[in-house]
Amino acid sequence: MPPTTVLEPLDLIRLSLDEQVYIKLKGDRELRGTLHAYDQHLNMVLGNVEETIHEIDIDKETNEQQMKSTTRKIGMLFLRGDGVILVVNSALRSL
Repeated sequence: MPPTTVLEPLDLIRLSLDEQVYIKLKGDRELRGTLHAYDQHLNMVLGNVEETIHEIDIDKETNEQQMKSTTRKIGMLFLRGDGVILVVNSALRSL
């Protein structure tokens, strides 16, 4: 079987090893980084990570909602899989 064969969902994750991935998490968080390792629970080890947190602030004077995004860089990250909503290989994201 060639290494690009996809027989089950985790095969798509396997094909993204050492590739840039985009991960959507619970709580309006997003990660972009290089996938180094994963397991069957979607626990992952990522390198060169950029985390973005989206928050909605309400202006107390005008009562208007404003979207606020905070970004930070992380060299190496262990991600627990129970918060993962979506994993996309960044190379395939533009297709």
